[in-house]
Amino acid sequence: MSIKILLLTILFVLNLWAQERVVSLSPSITEIVYALGKGDSLVATSSYSLYPKEAQKLPIIGGYENPHIEKILTQKPTLVVGQKFNAFAVNKLKHFAVKTLTLDLTSIDSIKKSIALLAQELHSTKGAKLIQNIEDALADAPKAKTPKKVLIVYGLRVDLRSGIYIAGQHIFFNEIINECGNTNAYTSNSTSQPVLNYENVIALNPDIIIVLHSHATESSVDVVEALASWQAIPTNASKNKTIHIIDENYLHIPSHRIALTIKKLCETMND
Repeated sequence: MSIKILLLTILFVLNLWAQERVVSLSPSITEIVYALGKGDSLVATSSYSLYPKEAQKLPIIGGYENPHIEKILTQKPTLVVGQKFNAFAVNKLKHFAVKTLTLDLTSIDSIKKSIALLAQELHSTKGAKLIQNIEDALADAPKAKTPKKVLIVYGLRVDLRSGIYIAGQHIFFNEIINECGNTNAYTSNSTSQPVLNYENVIALNPDIIIVLHSHATESSVDVVEALASWQAIPTNASKNKTIHIIDENYLHIPSHRIALTIKKLCETMND
C-alpha cells in the first residue's frame, strides 16, 4: 500500500469517527461517554443527565425509562446507547435501522465490562484507566473489623410508615457493603425491588442505616425532620447514632464514578 493510499485511509477513518452522533438513554451512560473523552460525540441525553455540566446543554430525549423515539430520530444518531430497562425503546429503534448498544450496569463487574465495551465502540483509549480506578477503590476501601448489618435506603422522606425503597441483594450497593466487610441487613434473595415499611425496618434491626439523598430531586425535604423520623425507629442504628444521610450526586449513578461511591460508603460504614 502506498503512503498516499494509507494517508487517505486514515483520513477516511478519522472522518467516520468525527461524524459519530451518540444518543445516551441514561445519566450513567452520559457520564461514561464524557469520561471516555467522547463527550463531543453526544448529541442528546436523557433527563437528569447533570454530570458533567456540559451534558446539561444537550437536548433531552425524555426520561431514562420513557425516551421519545421521535426526538431520538430527529438527532440522526449513528449510535444509541441504553441499559437493559431501555429494551422497549431499543427494539423500536432497530426498526428504523438505528445502531444500538445495550449495557448492563447492575453490578461492579458489569459496570467495568460495560466501560470496556463502550470504550471499544467509541474508539477510546481511556477505558482501562477508568476500570483501574474502580479496582483501586475496592482495594483501598477501609474494611470493618467487626461486620455490621447495613441498610442502604434510596431517597430521603419524613413519613416512613410505608414505601421505603432499599438496596437488595442483586445490585452493586450490596457488593459494596460486602467489600467494606459488612453484610446487607436485607437478606432476601428476591430479584424484585425491596420496599419496606416501619415495622419491616424494626424487624431487620440494622446496625447502620445510610440514606442516599439527592438535593437535586428532593430539595423540598427537611433533612433535620427526616433524620428525626429515622432516629425514632427503634433499631441498633438509632441507638448507636449510626444513621447517615449522604447527599452526593454520584451515589445513585452506576458509572465510572462508582469508584467514588465505594470510597464514600466504606468510609461512612467503617468510620
